[in-house]
Amino acid sequence: MSRTTRRITLGGVALGGGAPVAVQSMCSTDTRDVAATAEQIRRLAAAGCEIVRCAVPDEAAALALADLRRQCPLPLVADIHFDYRLALTALQSGVDGLRLNPGNIGERWKVEEVVRACAERRVPIRIGVNAGSLEKDLLARYGHPTAEAMVESALRHVRVLEELNYGEIKISLKASDVRRTVEAYRLLAARVDYPLHIGITEAGTTWSGTIKSAVGLGVLLYEGIGDTLRVSLTGDPVAEVRVGWEILKSLGLRQRGPIFVSCPTCGRCQIDLIAVAEEVEARLQNLPRAITVAVMGCVVNGPGEAREADVGIAGGQGMGLLFRRGQVVRKVPEKELADALVAEAWRLVEEEGAEGEA
Repeated sequence: MSRTTRRITLGGVALGGGAPVAVQSMCSTDTRDVAATAEQIRRLAAAGCEIVRCAVPDEAAALALADLRRQCPLPLVADIHFDYRLALTALQSGVDGLRLNPGNIGERWKVEEVVRACAERRVPIRIGVNAGSLEKDLLARYGHPTAEAMVESALRHVRVLEELNYGEIKISLKASDVRRTVEAYRLLAARVDYPLHIGITEAGTTWSGTIKSAVGLGVLLYEGIGDTLRVSLTGDPVAEVRVGWEILKSLGLRQRGPIFVSCPTCGRCQIDLIAVAEEVEARLQNLPRAITVAVMGCVVNGPGEAREADVGIAGGQGMGLLFRRGQVVRKVPEKELADALVAEAWRLVEEEGAEGEA
């Protein structure tokens, strides 16, 4: 499925209009600590992050964005709430995008000043609706943060920008509840053609949050809804980026790095497959090309899966066969399987070129 949207550009990254779904994250550092924030951004970029957002709680943070912009290899988005002056300072600092809600900025003239400054720089605005901070009148009308209430809130903010003739907009509708989030995006997607930023907010720790995000974002992306995404996890934001890519890879929407195939193990497995699989995945996570790597543990499905992969191993009793593009390379002792597979994967990339989608 696909959804036709207008296209906007955020710091050189195209969003909507058929562009690939972009992966983004948000720094967990104090924005005023430029060194720590810049270092985290570099780690995010290395993991495949394509857009990064920073919190701007005060003027010092807004001013720090100027230094960050000079050091940041990614499009930089300022997260603004309540104070329009922070948005203006962030724009003067050179940010590529704003995340704000016109409704919580205050009087109309304040919104007009922000929009005017964005228009001068062609800086997109993300209207970010969150179920935990809906307007009081909407909560009174709907009783609680329903999908319909979230959509009405978003459309209210959109109208403000449209009345000011500003169309560089993307929208997000996030809740911690998967079903409510999915329904809200479905409703909004039928009403507007702006690019949508998707995510399950406050999804949880890396374990539970990954599952909730994969379910919610997987449904939306399969239905063609979503132009950029963030996986919100309690933990290192680098994990958000890796999970985001895995979600896109599982649906065939983007490819970056290896695609891992490994069996769940059973009583037929005669090697320590779990240890081998975990080691291989960790050592190849930054492989600069989308190749399929199979780590298989028995003689039933193992040879077939390993043969179909770009590189793979099929374990036997204390040994394993190393495959490359359907051909057996050699027999390898169990203790050397991880090293042999990792080396073969890198050899394949080096020989055939490291180019792959990112």
